[in-house]
Amino acid sequence: MDTILGPLYIAVSWIIVQFHSFYSLIFDKDSGAAWGLSIVSLVVLIRICLIPLFVKQIKSTRNMQALQPKMKAIQERYKSDKQRQSEEMMKLYKETGTNPLSSCLPILAQSPFFISLYQVLSHIAQNKTVGVIDQPLLESAQKAHIFGAPLAAKFMDSAEKIQSLGASVLDVRVVTIIMIVLMSASQFYTQRQLMTKNVDLTVKTPFMQQQKMLMYVFPIMFAVFGINFPVGVLVYWLTTNVWTMGQQMFVIRRNPTPGSKAFAERQERLRAAGKIVEDPATVEAKQAAEEARQNRQQPKRQTKSQRQTGGAAPAGGAQNRTRAGSASDGTDSGQGAEKKQSLEKKDAQDGKEKGGASGSRTTKSGQRKGQQRPKHPSKK
Repeated sequence: MDTILGPLYIAVSWIIVQFHSFYSLIFDKDSGAAWGLSIVSLVVLIRICLIPLFVKQIKSTRNMQALQPKMKAIQERYKSDKQRQSEEMMKLYKETGTNPLSSCLPILAQSPFFISLYQVLSHIAQNKTVGVIDQPLLESAQKAHIFGAPLAAKFMDSAEKIQSLGASVLDVRVVTIIMIVLMSASQFYTQRQLMTKNVDLTVKTPFMQQQKMLMYVFPIMFAVFGINFPVGVLVYWLTTNVWTMGQQMFVIRRNPTPGSKAFAERQERLRAAGKIVEDPATVEAKQAAEEARQNRQQPKRQTKSQRQTGGAAPAGGAQNRTRAGSASDGTDSGQGAEKKQSLEKKDAQDGKEKGGASGSRTTKSGQRKGQQRPKHPSKK
């Protein structure tokens, strides 16, 4: 391991020493502030260099979210043929220009630096020179304490080893526990922010379930492995978590995923600032829908007696309306009396005409009945 990562040990130790030389102009060269800020500055430098990979990670993650329905359809279609399923997946990735490994690039890129820093601090704890850190710098780093805990001390170190670094077991345990809790909490908040604000909630995909699972898995992993990390490595990882959280907040606010909650909030901010002008018909439709939603009231629950009383009320109302209608008809009866009499005369005349017609028809039918045919002799 030392042979393979030897050049990285030199690079990491050189960067730390250069930042330590700068901070020694402000703080004591043997203080935890000078060495701790050197590690923090190393993180900032690495993360700045990884910004292009971070942008690529965002694009890849969004493309994977958009492809989840198609990927699920391919899995269902070729679930009995794994080779054809893999071929169709690769074809889909090629057509859309998506690389599934792009979302892991930032973590993979900074892993060698993380391992190198871990080895550098382990050499310091073992009183061994490493990279460009010579004996005077080694002694200075061993004297550096952050809130009473040496940079090279671990939670699981024995009391004798911690005392050899000039600290107490209680100080080391308290500082490491606090840093592990902060590290796990920052990771959980970052993942939760991604799930609640920057995911298209209109599409339910397995990708969302994976992200939800990682939201709980990563903090547990940090808590388990953190007890074996030196304090300096915990400073490194806590700093990179805080950087990731702030960087993600910036991206979610300025360039959120379409269809997500953050995207809707950004659209509202742009409308309020007058940077987005919508069609007046669309605005009126939204306002009408909002007013209807506000004015809509749920019916109150009624007892059986109230429902019966409510059912009888329309009948009484109908009777009142009938009485009111008859009263209004009475007021107009005097004006239409002559018209009513003429209509009655006309009806009487029509009745007489109909009666005469029916009488003639009866006479004709009687005549037909009177002229009956004689019966057959055999039937007499």
